[in-house]
Order: sequence, then structure tokens, then C-alpha cells
Amino acid sequence: MKIALMDSGIGLLAAAAAVRRLRPDADLVLSSDPGSMPWGPRTPQDVTVRALAVARAAAEHRPDALIVACNTASVHALETLRAELEPALPVIGTVPAIKPAAAAGGSVAIWATPATTGSPYQRGLIRDFAGSADVTEVPCPGLADAVQYADEAGVERAVAAAAALTPPDVRAVVLGCTHYELVADRIRAAVQRPGLPPVVLHGSAGAVAAQALRRIGAEPAPSAEPAASLTVLLGGTASELPAAALAYPEGRGLAAVGSPR
Repeated sequence: MKIALMDSGIGLLAAAAAVRRLRPDADLVLSSDPGSMPWGPRTPQDVTVRALAVARAAAEHRPDALIVACNTASVHALETLRAELEPALPVIGTVPAIKPAAAAGGSVAIWATPATTGSPYQRGLIRDFAGSADVTEVPCPGLADAVQYADEAGVERAVAAAAALTPPDVRAVVLGCTHYELVADRIRAAVQRPGLPPVVLHGSAGAVAAQALRRIGAEPAPSAEPAASLTVLLGGTASELPAAALAYPEGRGLAAVGSPR
């Protein structure tokens, strides 16, 4: 079994780690184009062109499924990717986990890039899935870039700024960018108020990993023998995991279990 994941940068690490937890025997292909980051401010047409290039590079390795581990690409390019690659290659998009966050009750904050915050796409998801929950949209300028380059000071500043915009009574935070899942612990610590119940964070990595397995008819097998294949593509060229990826447990775990090439 081979699962490919694509993103502009290292935001795909969280979903890749989730796939590996469910199926340690799955070979992984990680395809990204960090030189073109960020995708959020780009036009939908530009995002689609770049996403197609990253997806085609992954598809050349003949995976069984492709996870679009990027909210921006899922918004603007998912239909185009599916039109070109399916049915031969199932394509799984990423959607912010607004529905489960709202279903838990209490107020919800959605942390997302400035381009996504307040967008018709996100407002539509809130309308369709948030029900009666009180939802606050929180822009996080600079956070994805700081995560991408493992800029600790930048992450700290961006998280603190977003936490200051998050109402103190929020009970759930939706991570509306895949990069944010790599610093989930820091986000949780920043939004937790003393004396209040724990704030629950809702990412998308686990859900898209499980959906990828369902699309190809595979069952989770966490005890399976580990695979030895980890293919890393940067701008379509075979490479190694970026040094910044090793700053995160997800990246270190992938590097330790697989054989980067």
C-alpha cells in the first residue's frame, strides 16, 4: 500500500504521521513545493496550477490514494485535481473540523490564515456545520510561515497574537490550517484559561488519514510491520525531509521509521 500526501510545505506531516499510526506498513510519498509558499494569498487559479504540479509529481509514484493535506488547495483545487486524477487515483481533501467542534457544545474559535478567515468558503462551512454554536473566526498572520521554517520566536508571537483574539470562554479551537497541527500543544497552552475546563483542539489529520484508507478499502492495522519507504519530493525533485521538519515530533517520527530518499 502506498499513500501520497501533498501540501505547499510541511503541513502534510501531521496527516502523514496519522497515516503511519493507522498503517505503519504503508509506503508514503510526501510531495510539496515550499519555494512557492504561502499559497493562501495567491489567486485561486495560481493555487490550482501549483497544486496540480505537486499532485502530478506525487502521482508519478503510483500511489493508491492522494491526500490533499492543505486547506487552501482543498478549497481552490480539489475539483480540478479530482477531474484529472480520479477514478484511477482517489483524491481526499481536507476540511476544517467545524462540525465535530460545534457538536461538542460551547463556543468555538476557528484559527485560520488571514486569507481564509472571513472567506465565503469558511463562512459557508460555519453556516452548514456549526449549528447554533457561537463561532469566532481568528486570523493567524505569519503562523503558517513560522511553523514552516521552525521559527520558534515567530511561532510564539503569532500564537500569542491569535490567542489574544480568542474569547476566554471558548471550549474548542478548530485548526483551519494543516501547519497549525504541528504546534497544537503551544496553541492549547495559549488559549487555556486558569480555572476553566480544558480547551479541545480539532485538527483534520486523523480524519483525512482514516478517509484515505476507506477510499481504498483498507482497514486500520496499527500493529502492522513498519514499511521502509518514505519518498520526499520538493518541487517535484526527489529530496530529503527539510531540516525544519525534524523540529517536530511528526517529522522526526517519519524520518526514524522510514527511509528518506
